[in-house]
Amino acid sequence: MPAVFVLIWSTGFIVARYAMPYAPPMKFLALRYALSILCFLPWIMFSGVSWPRSRAQWGHLAVTGILIHACYLGGVWAAVKAGMGPGLAALIVGLQPVLTGIWLSANGSLITVRQWLGLGLGFGGLVMVVSPKFGQGGEADLWNLSLAVGALLGITLGTLYQKRFVAPCDVRSANVVQLAAALLATLPLAFAEAGTFSWNVELAMAMAWSVLALTLGGSSLLYLLIQRGAATAVTSLMYLVPPMTALLAFSLFDETITAITLGGTAVTALGVALVVRQPPIASLPGLHRKEN
Repeated sequence: MPAVFVLIWSTGFIVARYAMPYAPPMKFLALRYALSILCFLPWIMFSGVSWPRSRAQWGHLAVTGILIHACYLGGVWAAVKAGMGPGLAALIVGLQPVLTGIWLSANGSLITVRQWLGLGLGFGGLVMVVSPKFGQGGEADLWNLSLAVGALLGITLGTLYQKRFVAPCDVRSANVVQLAAALLATLPLAFAEAGTFSWNVELAMAMAWSVLALTLGGSSLLYLLIQRGAATAVTSLMYLVPPMTALLAFSLFDETITAITLGGTAVTALGVALVVRQPPIASLPGLHRKEN
C-alpha cells in the first residue's frame, strides 16, 4: 500500500504540468472534487456502504477534507500558478514530516532518536532532489510563500486531526464527506477566480487522472494509511514523492536526472526506512506509549 500510494501521489505535479496552462487552479480543483463525488456515489450505493454514524464524525471528516484537500491542494496549485517554482513548492511542503514529528514530540508522543535521524536524512535528501529546480518559475514573494506554507499547514494539521479524531469508517463514504466539504470551501474561490477552461486532450486527460487515480486512488490510500499507521511513519512517505516525481518527469518529459538527484533519492529512501522500520519490542523496555 505505501509503495502504490507514493507512485500515485507523485503524479500530482505531472498532472499540474499538463493542466496548469489550460485551467485556473481553483476551478480545476472544484470540478475535480465534484466529479470524484459523482464517481464515489454509485459505488457506495451498489456496495451498500454505511455512512458515518454520528454528526461528530461527519464534522471531523469535513474538517480533514477542508485541510487535506482544499488547503493542501489549493495552496500548492495556487502557489505554482502564481509563479513559484515546483522545486521550492515541493521543498516547503516537504517539511511536513519534520513538522509532524515536532508536534507529536511536544505533545508527549514517543519519537525515537532513530526516527529523528531518519527525518533529518529524509529532508536532506529532499533538498538534494529538488535543488536542480530552484529558481524555476517566478520569485517566491510573500504571497507565494503564504500559499505554500498554507498548503504545508493544511496537510500536516489534516493528518494529525484525522489520526486523533476520525473513527474508523468505510473509506468510500468518508471520502465523499471530505470531498463535499472541500468542494464547498473551494467553490467561492473558483467563482471569484479569473480565467476559464480551455478544453483539449491534455486537460481532459489531466482531469480524468486527477479524479480516477489521484482522488479515488491516492486520497483513499492516504486515508487508509493514516487510519492504520503512526502519523510520523505515514508522513515520512511524503519525502519519497519528489524523487518519484523526478523519475516520472524523466520518463515522460525527458527531464535530466543528475547525480545529485540520484544521491538525494538514496538518502531520502534511507531516511524513510529509518522512520518506518519498527524495532523489536524487546529493544524498547518500558516504552509502550502509542503515538497518536
